[in-house]
Amino acid sequence: MGILLFLVIFVSFFASRLEFVLGKTPSLDKTFTPVTQAAPQEVGSYDVLGYAINKEEATRLLNTEDGRKQLSPENGAFAVTEETLKLGRDAFYSETFGNEIFQTDVVGALNGPINMITVGQAIAKLGGKHTTNLRIPINEDVTIGGRTFKAGTLLNTGLDVPANSLVPLGMRASFTKGKLRFGITCALCHATLDNKTGRILEGAPNNDVNTGLVLAFATNSAAMFRQTDVNPTQIPAGEHTYINADGKESRLPDTKTLEDAVDAKLLTWPPGNFDSTGTLVNNPSQIPSSYTFDAWPYGWSGHSAVGWFHGLTTLNSNVHATNSDGTNGADGSQALLGIDKETYLGVILQNAANPAFRFPEGAKPSEFFDKIDPTPGEPAINQVIRMPGYPKGSPFMLDGLMASSPGFPVGEQLNAMSAWQNTLAPPPIQVSDVASLEKGATIFNRAGCIDCHSGRYFTNHDVIAQNEIGTQPSRAPTLAPFAKNFTTPQTYPDSVSVPLPSNPPVLEVPTDITPQKAQQLAFAINNPAGGYKVTSLIGLYLTAPYLHDGGVAASASALKQNEQDGQFVVANPKQLGMAGTLMQNILPDPEASLRLLVDRNLRETMVAVNQANPDLQKSNVDGRGHAYWVDAKAGFTTQEQTDLIQFLLSLDDQPEILPSSR
Repeated sequence: MGILLFLVIFVSFFASRLEFVLGKTPSLDKTFTPVTQAAPQEVGSYDVLGYAINKEEATRLLNTEDGRKQLSPENGAFAVTEETLKLGRDAFYSETFGNEIFQTDVVGALNGPINMITVGQAIAKLGGKHTTNLRIPINEDVTIGGRTFKAGTLLNTGLDVPANSLVPLGMRASFTKGKLRFGITCALCHATLDNKTGRILEGAPNNDVNTGLVLAFATNSAAMFRQTDVNPTQIPAGEHTYINADGKESRLPDTKTLEDAVDAKLLTWPPGNFDSTGTLVNNPSQIPSSYTFDAWPYGWSGHSAVGWFHGLTTLNSNVHATNSDGTNGADGSQALLGIDKETYLGVILQNAANPAFRFPEGAKPSEFFDKIDPTPGEPAINQVIRMPGYPKGSPFMLDGLMASSPGFPVGEQLNAMSAWQNTLAPPPIQVSDVASLEKGATIFNRAGCIDCHSGRYFTNHDVIAQNEIGTQPSRAPTLAPFAKNFTTPQTYPDSVSVPLPSNPPVLEVPTDITPQKAQQLAFAINNPAGGYKVTSLIGLYLTAPYLHDGGVAASASALKQNEQDGQFVVANPKQLGMAGTLMQNILPDPEASLRLLVDRNLRETMVAVNQANPDLQKSNVDGRGHAYWVDAKAGFTTQEQTDLIQFLLSLDDQPEILPSSR
């Protein structure tokens, strides 16, 4: 603690003259990756706006003039090389695209009860040891979102801190011009520590990171209002005046009322979930893994389905755009949310944590934003570029903006991350009973699981209509407002560098790499219920809880097996569902959770527990649907159910047993 306090004093004294960063890419020997069988993302392969060209085919094409043209950056081709994979890994761990400014100066992520002192206290208390749940102390009584937290409370943040680290995994701390800022990278949610060894599981979801709680404790959480269902135009007016879109003086929503309303909704988010819809629906979804090879389309609804790496680059951009910087939605706020640009920016900036970002009384928010924007010329705080159709979006870039840093070719960092993620796979697990796995694979076929979860990576790449699969209905149609503002998907070739020159060349983004029906369901087009994608099953032993809302969960002691008939029954209903596991700081057990997934009687009890929880009602998490049963009523014995579960849990980097195709 003394060392940390010395560092704080040292930085405060010299900060105006120094610039340094904490949080960097870990060495491979601190991860499981060296012992993992990588997915077959070949060095020497290419991606041409979503069309994969393997190394053998690329070698042949590069021997002809037409082939070299096809694989040129001017044609939108991205080469997978050792250098791009290294760039991708580095970007995954340390690239923020400048979101530390929005998160620190606007949202105030370190200005509330969670601050530099309390974070420092929590990390110092580790004594150099690792943790998968940084517990941050509250030093005085505080009320957040209508809930009172007493002094001495330890907040379970779910943040992972590697041994001897001064910052959590996936966070980047920078001291620049006298200001400490924290930004977030992909690794915050898509990498985690093994609790026993402290080694990093690259690509595994951080299934207990409590993003809702951390955001709620910021001083200007209201800047994230669009990730909740709090519409600021329905909040009573306060005293802060501004010039509205009609050029008249008006008043913004009351600061405290709005802040309390947003905080209250953020506190309903269960750990391991984040709302990435941004359409004024409180819909946190389960954080997915980054075991992405051949797992397209991406996103819970399959909304990232076209463009480089079959839509994975689209998903990666969204994380660093809509999800981490609210200002990027200003130009599209009227079309998307029905909130004009001036009101939208005014809501975000009226209570900004840094006074330099807090616009004064009577100002026009857009004019003030232009003065303080750290990326002048681009319509957001983060480092983004406008797509050709901006301010309209497209299936390629939903909000019309692509995260891309000055000095790099267009999409270079995102594409590199996509290529590197496509090498990731879960580490191997020990198999003790191959015969049981063979039986489980047979049950997998007999139960019809293989109809959707087919192929080497256990997905048929389809999107299933919500009214067919029956899972929680709120998320499936929430991206429909984006689709109403879509234009033709276009991009710039990756031969163009950022900042963009005047009149850069433009490429059409192919839309035929994913079936049109699946793309339409992802945005609730021609079916207002929308749909959910068929997920890959690789790494299930690391990704509990299950379903898109993370509602299917149970602790290891929640179930027991009857001695009389061998059936599994509920032993502890208080440890069922999201309500009884992660919301109680109990990690879900993969085996017990999968049993809930395939057994209708157990699931019925679990859904009832979730639906009785007021927070989960408000965040639309219950774990219903996906009614594909392997239980007694479906004609399966308990042993067959167990064999199936053991088979599902064996799907690691190189599964011992694969089901035979039908």
